[in-house]
Amino acid sequence: MSDGQLQVHVWRGGEKGALKTYSVSARDNQTVLDVVTEIQQRIDPTLSYRFACRVGVCGSCAMTVNGRPRWTCRTHVTRVAINSELTIEPLRNLPHIKDLITDMAPFFEKWQRAGGVFEGTATRHDPPASVTHEDRQRRNADAGIECINCAVCYSACDVAGWNKDYLGPAALNRAWTLLNDCRHGDHRGLLAVVSAAGGCSSCHTQGRCTEACPVELSPTRSIAGLKRATLLNTLGLATDKVAS
Repeated sequence: MSDGQLQVHVWRGGEKGALKTYSVSARDNQTVLDVVTEIQQRIDPTLSYRFACRVGVCGSCAMTVNGRPRWTCRTHVTRVAINSELTIEPLRNLPHIKDLITDMAPFFEKWQRAGGVFEGTATRHDPPASVTHEDRQRRNADAGIECINCAVCYSACDVAGWNKDYLGPAALNRAWTLLNDCRHGDHRGLLAVVSAAGGCSSCHTQGRCTEACPVELSPTRSIAGLKRATLLNTLGLATDKVAS
């Protein structure tokens, strides 16, 4: 895309804000974050947005682009523009602070509530745990361990939109990785949390979190694993080995 103009509709204000339209030059290899930055630097310096690394490492620049949550630094305009138009809004399912910035506190609070903190049992005097790549639990943990808490999956989740108690896909994915970590010290307590109201049973298995994940993780699979594990625990069939 070159030698043209983009019509960019950007959310301005807080919860009761509105879209404002800007005209930006279209350029080759232009990302959505480039567009937002150009608006802020050259047209309207009052525009507020969040970013950090600009190279797809931190996830800070996540926004809703044409109705879908994305990392804007790795989203090229040519992939998402419709008739040379873009609509850029803050992430869904999180409180709006201003313009394209959301309050991430509820997201991280749920991540903590789901048991997101590793609790080790070994001391410096104990030998290291023997964990191999062939171990089924290790493979389960590896499949979800690369989450960087960008909240794209949470924004994509319809259940998180109407059920404020739902822990959400990122928090439950983290719980699944800890449940499969033999070094974690509170598997039973973790199962109790994720099996309670707002836990894994609230997921409708629509898979939108998996479709939206920028690093191609599958929270849907992790939540399915938690559902199996909580069922086995309820039936008194849980073992030290978690069902894959």
